Amino acid sequence: MRQDARENRERILVAADQVFGTKGESGSTEEVARLAGVGIATVFRHFPTKEALIEATLVRHLTDLLDRTRAAAAAPDPTAALPALICEMIERGASKLTLASMLDDAPPAVVAVAGELKTAVDKALRRAQAAGAVRPDVDVEALYLLIRGLAQTTAARPVPAQMLTRAINVILDGLSTR
Repeated sequence: MRQDARENRERILVAADQVFGTKGESGSTEEVARLAGVGIATVFRHFPTKEALIEATLVRHLTDLLDRTRAAAAAPDPTAALPALICEMIERGASKLTLASMLDDAPPAVVAVAGELKTAVDKALRRAQAAGAVRPDVDVEALYLLIRGLAQTTAARPVPAQMLTRAINVILDGLSTR
């Protein structure tokens, strides 16, 4: 793929994340094209259907989160890395859930990246536990339940940023060994 085509594709995916992640089904490919600064034909040249665009957007979203999670899992200070990761997962979770809800079934590419993400989150969690920062009775399933709970709540009804921050802090305090 030529450099300009790769750049267009990336701009389209960023725009699709914003449009569909916030508007869901009411978002349109025309809005994506406009926000990306490309024509609608360019969008469909890269993604022949709206579903293909949503799938690629979700894979990109999860892959970006996976990269950040791997960095957190390898960070020198796991006690700071895990809380930052949890915050990001909750704050970005509404968009991810909205995108996922637009697909009939979870495509294999989404399932694969989501599995890798969960493994990386588990590694970051275990490192924070080994450092004594997180309760030893917490596993990745419980952590995902907490993250998903807040993400689903904010996807259903956006909350003020301060309230979300307070709720995240309650979760982080509950995870802490302090």
